[in-house]
Amino acid sequence: MILRHTFAPPNNTRLGHLCGPLDANLRRIEEALNVKIAHRHEQFKVDGAKANAERAMDVLQALYEIAQRPIDAAVVQLTLAGDGSMTEAEDGSIILATRRADLRARTPNQSVYLHNIANHDITLGIGPAGTGKTYLAVASAVDALERSAVQRIVLTRPAVEAGERLGFLPGDLTQKVDPYLRPLYDALYDLMGFDRVQKAFERNALEIAPLAFMRGRTLNNAFVILDEAQNTTPEQMKMFLTRIGFGAKAVVTGDVSQIDLPKGQLSGLIDAERVLKRVNGIAITHFTSADVVRHPLVARIIDAYDSAKKRAV
Repeated sequence: MILRHTFAPPNNTRLGHLCGPLDANLRRIEEALNVKIAHRHEQFKVDGAKANAERAMDVLQALYEIAQRPIDAAVVQLTLAGDGSMTEAEDGSIILATRRADLRARTPNQSVYLHNIANHDITLGIGPAGTGKTYLAVASAVDALERSAVQRIVLTRPAVEAGERLGFLPGDLTQKVDPYLRPLYDALYDLMGFDRVQKAFERNALEIAPLAFMRGRTLNNAFVILDEAQNTTPEQMKMFLTRIGFGAKAVVTGDVSQIDLPKGQLSGLIDAERVLKRVNGIAITHFTSADVVRHPLVARIIDAYDSAKKRAV
């Protein structure tokens, strides 16, 4: 398959940095993806198997966006490392590289969710409790770290219940916010084991922090998860999504039926679903009570509340 792309507006400096000395960057991409790249000025042609050619074009675009200065060979390799895709079983289901050998999608929506995470830079998972939104997102992040597709995992959630009352909780700042981040720790311990999680923290391959700590940062080569996103404001959601940097992947999870924001405050997750639903590169997965993988009674409780809400309306 032959793909053609013209970088516009043309910028000779960026094009020079993209190609590298004697087209060294292009040669690295060719070798890694088994494609052939030809170019004339701002016009590029990639020839190879469809999936490889498309990936090569994505890498070229990603590198062009940061080519205002020379691109180090390590950056090219990191970009290509992100090409390491999730492993698929014969039936097409995704196998995640965690210590849970039995970890697979249990429902059709979960399968769609995992494929969306694998194939999109930003994925929104929206649905009720117990559907595996957070757990599968963390598992996908662990899988990406194991494959060296990312350099670190960043997990965050809004500490809505704390607000200004954080000052009344005992301990230092970490101890104050830990109760709100505990579900993320639990998922990591289950998927990686306590010792490996501690070692990952020590080498800064794992970070768990309240959403407020994300402001002003750019997260490169990271798998970033925003949990309990229904409790963000639209401004916080925009802030989080614009933290996503070069070589990063983000998953946003939340349950819009359990919003703890002040009455009348629009949820950032609801707003993001409306604003971003037609943005290329972003996938939205909706879960229902049929996807609940906890006690069967949980699904019936969710359905009962949904019915009561409809009757109230």
